[in-house]
Amino acid sequence: MSFSIIGTGMYVPPKIVTNDELSKFVDTSDEWIRQRVGVERRHICTDETATDLACKAAINALENCGCAPGELDLIIAATVSGDMASPSVSCMVQRRIGAECFAFDINAACAAFVFMLDTAAGFFKRGRVKKALIVGAEQMSKIVNWEDRGTCVIFGDGAGAAVLEAGDGYVDSVLTTKGGDEVIRIPHFIGKSPFSTIRPQEPYIFMEGQETFKYAVNAMCSDIRKLLEDNNLTADDIALIVPHQANKRIIDLAAARLKIPTEKFYVNIQEYGNTSSASIPIALDELNRSGRLKRGDLIVLTAFGGGLSNASCIIKW
Repeated sequence: MSFSIIGTGMYVPPKIVTNDELSKFVDTSDEWIRQRVGVERRHICTDETATDLACKAAINALENCGCAPGELDLIIAATVSGDMASPSVSCMVQRRIGAECFAFDINAACAAFVFMLDTAAGFFKRGRVKKALIVGAEQMSKIVNWEDRGTCVIFGDGAGAAVLEAGDGYVDSVLTTKGGDEVIRIPHFIGKSPFSTIRPQEPYIFMEGQETFKYAVNAMCSDIRKLLEDNNLTADDIALIVPHQANKRIIDLAAARLKIPTEKFYVNIQEYGNTSSASIPIALDELNRSGRLKRGDLIVLTAFGGGLSNASCIIKW
């Protein structure tokens, strides 16, 4: 016994920042961003926090399936841009929505949604929970250097959530970590200890673009090939592939290498940018509410990012 996704929800802040607006204070252009990344606009927080986004996405997911907060047995959240080191985002969501279950966060950056699904699967397998809520929420705008056009044009703010119930909808997964900070890192503020000799780094996203691109394409291709092979499936058996929305060119190149039509890959990076752990659940909610997901559809979720970590899974809708 694993689980099935019975409800989805998302929330993005109302302020939209277009590429043209960015080009007024960043050395870039709409054409450059579209060609290099595929982003046209992104949603940016003004007076909301990552926790605010998480709570709104969670409530939308619960309402989508008619589940009351009191029915939840578990909440897992993920963020690299939380409001505090403690309490965690999951704890704050639990309190604000009125749930009474245990809750914890994980840190797996952009791959976190699949890591959360796999973690939840263990609780369902042991019969510990009947319903669970998972949330990815990111306020990326506060951890990007707005003077660095290589990163600030890519990211956006948002949250996505899913409600899980005991069922047979989680088919298989593959999780990989190749630890290292030379490609992607987000340094912490080092504090003011009078005894520390550690040299401070700016607490913004650092990303080696070319290495990230290469890693992401290879990770997507290897994960999807392994999932299909291990489950005796072909691409024709898969209704949709929902990739992490990091770069449109990454998705296009992976599709070409896999010889899978790009139409099978869901893309919404043009609207939201890279929202890290919120990326896949936002896409799932759009697909769910638009009616594109049919009961019994096999869907591949595939993600990659800081860690370095990548994770992919097959779910049955």
